Amino acid sequence: MVDAITIVAVLLLVGGVVGTLVPLVPGGLLSLSGVYLYWWHSGFTAPGTISLAVLTFLGLLTLLVEFFGGSIAARAGGASWSTTAAAAAVGILLMLVTGPLGLIVGLFGTVFALEFVRGGDVDGSVQSALYATGGILASTAVQALLTISILFGFVIAVFVF
Repeated sequence: MVDAITIVAVLLLVGGVVGTLVPLVPGGLLSLSGVYLYWWHSGFTAPGTISLAVLTFLGLLTLLVEFFGGSIAARAGGASWSTTAAAAAVGILLMLVTGPLGLIVGLFGTVFALEFVRGGDVDGSVQSALYATGGILASTAVQALLTISILFGFVIAVFVF
């Protein structure tokens, strides 16, 4: 029989996967919470030490990608740190009002506008905006893959071995 704590732990892991697809929901943190809730509930025995270390590493990597993936992509495209910060703020505000589309449009538009004002180069501004927008989308895909890996790794480590 499966107990309530195990169900909650698995729901947190599934929530971690879903959370990577929903802006402002920390998927990696939810996944780590599920792993550590179950580990605590098992008396610190399952998952084992190596599995716990690997799952923790994947969860921390997910958090790093979540927090810095878009910024790194924007910088790679030539955007300044101040542009990146402003674009993130505008994107989040628009997302709250209009949903995920607002995030993407706000991010692209803000990076383009601020980089154009800063340098006067249309092509460079478009490149920076495309890198920033693509970085956000790629970061979401990477987070989803990582949290799915955590979920499957947990299930294999706890229920198969």
